[in-house]
Amino acid sequence: MNDKAVKLREQILKLVAEYTMEAFPQQEFVAGETHVPVSGRVFDGTDLQSLVDSSLDFWLTTGRFASQFEKEFARFFNMRHAILVNSGSSANLLALTCLTSPTLGERQLKPGDEVITVATGFPTTVNPIFQNNLVPVFVDVDIPTYNIDVTQLEVALSPKTRAVMVAHTLGNPFNLSTVSEFCKQNNLWLIEDCCDAVGARYKDQSVGKFSDLATVSFYPAHHITMGEGGAVLTDNSVLKKLVESFRDWGRDCWCEPGKDNTCGKRFEWQLGNLPYGYDHKYTYSHIGYNLKATDMQAAVGLSQLKKLTGFIKRRRENFNYLKERLLPLQDLFILPEATQDSIPSWFGFPIFVRPDAPFSRDDITRWLDLNKIGTRLLFGGNLIRQPAYQGLTYRVIGDLKRADDVMRSVFWIGVYPGLTQPMLDYVVNKLEKVIKS
Repeated sequence: MNDKAVKLREQILKLVAEYTMEAFPQQEFVAGETHVPVSGRVFDGTDLQSLVDSSLDFWLTTGRFASQFEKEFARFFNMRHAILVNSGSSANLLALTCLTSPTLGERQLKPGDEVITVATGFPTTVNPIFQNNLVPVFVDVDIPTYNIDVTQLEVALSPKTRAVMVAHTLGNPFNLSTVSEFCKQNNLWLIEDCCDAVGARYKDQSVGKFSDLATVSFYPAHHITMGEGGAVLTDNSVLKKLVESFRDWGRDCWCEPGKDNTCGKRFEWQLGNLPYGYDHKYTYSHIGYNLKATDMQAAVGLSQLKKLTGFIKRRRENFNYLKERLLPLQDLFILPEATQDSIPSWFGFPIFVRPDAPFSRDDITRWLDLNKIGTRLLFGGNLIRQPAYQGLTYRVIGDLKRADDVMRSVFWIGVYPGLTQPMLDYVVNKLEKVIKS
């Protein structure tokens, strides 16, 4: 790049910072007029500068920003490898699919094998099980942590059980001691869905460290955003290579985009029934996908990563403030509790409307919506009630009563960093008002 191009680039990035201040000024909150969302992107001029900086390279696929993000994000989790992908849902798909690789020998997941999971949650924690022709075994949840009921693990175990795939609900870690020990004793793979839980800790370790594979999402609602994006994390170099293979069309080659002959013997391989010396860049060892993220997404993520610690701190502060303010309403609401030995990185504030309350969950959510306060249900509720799963093969442990209770009685409100104390006060005041009325 010549000197003039460098100077022009500097000017462009300076203008981007000025543009951000003019185009996205901070809005004053007006109670009853300003919407209070459950989540949203929190960004500043440095994020836009990073995005534009990457676009000026015109390297439209995975590149230098992606490589740097993977290194820094893995370091944040204190893990060896982070593999960037195009969404958290893709991260879940790759984490489970990589375990179907024949290279894993006796531990390879095969059609008909069972994967223990939770009936209450987001669909894409469960969908990869179906998509790989495996059998989900649904267990119930605990209330008020909204995480896996670990007392059902032994009952769920069968000779076909090969893995456990569970999410940390709304940023609250599940009982990792019990689940990870159960997996070790029974030689099961463990996948932690950390999409809502970046920065959460259990017994002074980061979530993700307890499993074979962990997943993260960078959707705008999450702890940091790339718009779309996700990652798979692992300390296992073999699994890292498999995730990359399934992500990158199923290829056997591990060269970075734009690079050749990393292995040093590009034309000297003999694999499958291919002729000796067939180009390693076009040799495929798995039935894969193309689930890469772009360098522009990664550039936004790199900038957001610098703010992540502050974002997590603010989420915890907002959660604690709501809990303190809502304690007087416990006769009508069950308030959330952190899992023992955990420090959550809260994604939202779940509220269970008690059965004897003089109103329903739907009454409350409609009232809040009328007053411009965003709410969400606890994702898919009891997933086996969803139309997508009718007629599919799965096992159920018990009656999933608490999953049904969550489906009918739980909603959550936001704690994301864009919410100010006046916004939270407004939410609490509206909840108090509907109760008094």
